[in-house]
Amino acid sequence: MVRIQSAGFKTVLFVSLFTIYFSLPTIAFAAHPLITDDTGTQGKGKYQLELNSEFSHEDEDGAAVDTFELTPVISYGLKDAVDLVLGIPYQRIRLKEDGQKSTEDGLSDISLELKWRFYDRDGLSLALKPGVTLPTGDDERGLGAGRAAYSIFLIASKEMEPWEFHLNLGYIRNENRADERKNLWHASLAATVEVIEELSLAANAGIEQNPDRNINTHPAFLIGGLIYEISESLAVDIGLKAGLNKPETDFALLAGMAWRF
Repeated sequence: MVRIQSAGFKTVLFVSLFTIYFSLPTIAFAAHPLITDDTGTQGKGKYQLELNSEFSHEDEDGAAVDTFELTPVISYGLKDAVDLVLGIPYQRIRLKEDGQKSTEDGLSDISLELKWRFYDRDGLSLALKPGVTLPTGDDERGLGAGRAAYSIFLIASKEMEPWEFHLNLGYIRNENRADERKNLWHASLAATVEVIEELSLAANAGIEQNPDRNINTHPAFLIGGLIYEISESLAVDIGLKAGLNKPETDFALLAGMAWRF
């Protein structure tokens, strides 16, 4: 948990839940800025490097939390239909309350995932994506969950030119040191459409079970963004994420790039 000497119990609890929520093993990286993953893989022996960033803001009971996260993601094609995916997030968390500020920053929990596309026919493809997050972040400073956690996602993609649709259904074993729910579910849906050559609009909506045992309203979000293909090997993107209910983060600005080689 974040150590903030000047904050009261409610603020410390709020910041702790907020930071642990961002440490959940739901790093299902898709075509950024989408959170919902697709079934695409790199191909045997090929790589993709992503640099994904997120700046989020949350207000609660007179306290404000600003979080910046930068995550390099490396994907490697073990086979044509199998990728190994490594995510290494860095976080900077700043709390403002009663005119006082506190900041924590550092490495968060590293994720390792395996994506296997097991069905691909007539524009419909299915994949499984098991993953683990390692407790590399300092949980006492709010930068990690403190324990290794696990997840598995079922991914479905459907191509209907110029549209693409993606569905994720996931289970998360949320091991942690903050007395949070340990068994969580995730559901999200995304769509992209090419509006002009090399430029696509992206939209994403989803919901995930609240890790707070005392709250039965589950965080829900909506994302809108743009993806621009500079070349066959390089793409950049930008998006805006908005919370659809109180448990979700108020808003976040997303930006990233992807380089395939």
